[in-house]
Amino acid sequence: MAKPAVVVVGADKGGVGKTTVSRTLLDYFSANNVPTRAFDTEHPRGTLKRFHPEITEIVDMNSTPDQMKIFDTLSAVAPSVTVIDVRAGLMSPTLAALRDIGFLDAARSGQITFAVFHILGSSIASLDEIAETASYMIGAKYFLVKNFINNTSFFEWDQSTYNSYFHRIKDATELTIPKLNEMAFEQVEVASVPFLKFVANKGPRDEAANYSFVLRGYVRHWLANVWSEYDRIKLTDIVGSTKAAPPRPAGEK
Repeated sequence: MAKPAVVVVGADKGGVGKTTVSRTLLDYFSANNVPTRAFDTEHPRGTLKRFHPEITEIVDMNSTPDQMKIFDTLSAVAPSVTVIDVRAGLMSPTLAALRDIGFLDAARSGQITFAVFHILGSSIASLDEIAETASYMIGAKYFLVKNFINNTSFFEWDQSTYNSYFHRIKDATELTIPKLNEMAFEQVEVASVPFLKFVANKGPRDEAANYSFVLRGYVRHWLANVWSEYDRIKLTDIVGSTKAAPPRPAGEK
């Protein structure tokens, strides 16, 4: 069995697009035939589960039994990759919990592959988050993700300040998630389907749908750009997949 891999997607700041990034990761792994399961920590409502209900379970990360659901089963279930979508305000407490249960030590010793996608906001608060997170990142693959929702501007006013925080974490890698056309994003939200299904004109149960050709085109182009970033960092190699196929957003069916 492949070494388990855990991908944490989060930020302490809200409204930075954490779940959107998690959705692109699940689509990417699916397209590359990487067995994946997901946990949505926006308890009890959940957002990620609305788009990927078959592979997503809603959990309370502050609950010990729910922590056991995730981490006691890493080597006991078929999927080799576990994606955890961490709700706003829970990033630092989640990393502290991973330290306390010995998960970070296991990652440091090579028993588990651990990757963190830290979604940045445009304020100085996100820089402070980087400083807080640094102490947990030994043994982890750490990605600072600039998610350009709402035409966000990232620290161009003071690049030296940003760099001083960024370089506190050795081997940190920057990723850029481009902006998706607002109307296309809204239509995917209404459809409540993965981006891949929207592009393929499929409904929640794989039934034929009637989404806009134009909006599907915008999503297809955007998703290809996002996936090119995941290709650049060799994400399938990081999680230990040996079955990766060249990722391409699904075309017309």
